Amino acid sequence: MAFVNLANVSVAFGNRDVLDRINLNISSDSRIALAGANGSGKTTLLKIAAGISSPDSGSVSLQKGIRISYLPQSGIVFSGLTLQAEVEKAFNCFEVMIERMRVIEKELSVSFSSPGSDSTGCSASVERLLEEHHHIQESVLASGYYEREKEIDRVLTGLGFLRTDFLKMTEEFSGGWQMRIALARTLLEKPDIMLLDEPTNYLDIEARQWLEEFIGRYSGGVLIVSHDRFFLDVTCNEVIELFSGKLNRYRSNYSGYEKTRKLELEALVERFERQQDEIARVEYFIRKFRSNASKASLVQSRIKQLENIERIEIPESLKKIHFHFPPPPHSGREVVMIDNLNKFYGDYQALKNINLAVMKGEKIALAGRNGAGKSTLLRILSQVDRNYTGDLRFGKDVRAGYFSQDFETTLNAENTIIDEIESISPTELIPVLRNLLGAFLFRGDDIFKKISYLSGGEKNRIALLKLLLHPSNLLVLDEPTNHLDLNSKDILLEALRSYSGTLIFVSHDRYFIENLATRVIELENGTARDYPGNYEYYTWLKNRENEEAGDSAGKGRSYMGSSAASAESSGGNARSSREKDKDVKREKRKLEKHAQEIMDRIDALEKEAAEFEEKMSLSEYYSDGQKMKDLKAGLDENKKNQFKLMGEWENLELLLSEN
Repeated sequence: MAFVNLANVSVAFGNRDVLDRINLNISSDSRIALAGANGSGKTTLLKIAAGISSPDSGSVSLQKGIRISYLPQSGIVFSGLTLQAEVEKAFNCFEVMIERMRVIEKELSVSFSSPGSDSTGCSASVERLLEEHHHIQESVLASGYYEREKEIDRVLTGLGFLRTDFLKMTEEFSGGWQMRIALARTLLEKPDIMLLDEPTNYLDIEARQWLEEFIGRYSGGVLIVSHDRFFLDVTCNEVIELFSGKLNRYRSNYSGYEKTRKLELEALVERFERQQDEIARVEYFIRKFRSNASKASLVQSRIKQLENIERIEIPESLKKIHFHFPPPPHSGREVVMIDNLNKFYGDYQALKNINLAVMKGEKIALAGRNGAGKSTLLRILSQVDRNYTGDLRFGKDVRAGYFSQDFETTLNAENTIIDEIESISPTELIPVLRNLLGAFLFRGDDIFKKISYLSGGEKNRIALLKLLLHPSNLLVLDEPTNHLDLNSKDILLEALRSYSGTLIFVSHDRYFIENLATRVIELENGTARDYPGNYEYYTWLKNRENEEAGDSAGKGRSYMGSSAASAESSGGNARSSREKDKDVKREKRKLEKHAQEIMDRIDALEKEAAEFEEKMSLSEYYSDGQKMKDLKAGLDENKKNQFKLMGEWENLELLLSEN
């Protein structure tokens, strides 16, 4: 079994131990997720395992002949070759192997033909050559070298490239697609061990799902760094975490690791707080009695006690972003109405006859492959792009806030963080800007860093904070989770779930969508299809449609067979049809039950609203300003919930009418 082993590996940057006597074995059957906060040393560890960097101390040992491929998270640019020619370079190592096979074959030929040679060819040297030849031949066959055109087609199309892209020059592709080319080459190399640093960063959901399936079938080992929780759950069965320079192992998927780690971190924080209380008590004693000669020995004892305490450190990674979007301004129930919207880029029609009604309080995810028109529709909704035909109407008092994929272009690279925020902040918020920046993990002198020196995740947080400073009742977000680590994603998810305004967003993070979306709009070939319900329901419907399409294809094939086979197929299809009818009826009953539950809740809210209004008419309430204020707040919340539930009920009724 192929392996790479790290023993007592240490790396320090200045006075900080990034890696502190790390021990790790990665084998060809490993399925490992590497976790840890930004800056904890994950990329450093990957580069050492790949042989790109050397540790300050410790050793790295490899099995002889092992092949390791490393995919960095960014920074790769290809040029000078077509896409197909570039990724075909992944097979270069096998051409070297094939040349070695030819050399061996010549040596064997000489051995067998030379005078006095062993007729059975069983000399020790010949046996070694035969074994080497067999091993190389097996490796080349397993690599897909002889079917490389088919392999290249499978990988490139799986990662989202069109076949018309294959002959394009690589320099024609943007940065995100350049990284897909790098990923394609890594996968096609089929090494013994793959080290993947954020492989899903530039992939849409369909390409991520394809990659999940590829890794599931892959015969080699993988070590993955990713901020996509769902991807790690599907692909890995073990988690190792870098924490304060040490490596901790968890034999579970990523969700299991998170549950265990949460309990451990809570215990760590509790121990830290107890220690801080103890330190404060000892320091108080020292300050109080330092000048008291009779207590000198006790003071010295306490000083030594302080010096000997092994301090518990709470890493920066445990300090979380805590924020909520400001209460959105009031808007009408109808937020956006779109009728027959079309968008052209020259002769190419990106959006075709889009009709869409967005109601107050909805959280809508736009789904679809890259190039389907999702970002285009978001730019139109935010009115960044007004060059379209058709009718787009905003409801009463709707105020939109927009976060785009190219958020970096909205930041002035020469500004410091504090200057950038002050430049767009309302005057009344300037006194609290430092507190807000602290909530987004920009503390102390960090606020004087130039924007140009920040990482992608830090710039993302600045762009989100700028959006936060201008309260909106319609948020239009294009990939808000890009470059954010898992902790920051969770905080953003929590803030958006509690946001009472309307949200339309695009994300390629399945966990994020599943826990946020209340409705899905799928764009395909420029057209829109509405899926009322959450993302799980959307994927269930899509899977059912795909199964039905497969069954239809199967029926067409069975028709061409024998009469007996046709009869058997017909009976099976009839049973399958009855089962599908039952599934549809069962799902319809669920929807009807849910619709009735919503209507019951609306009835209850209407009764509650009537009680609020009755109380507001009584003198004991309207004569008391605070009581009236509380009643009005309660009534406003009641009406908001009614509007939200009515929108859900209407969506369900629409779905029921289609079924």
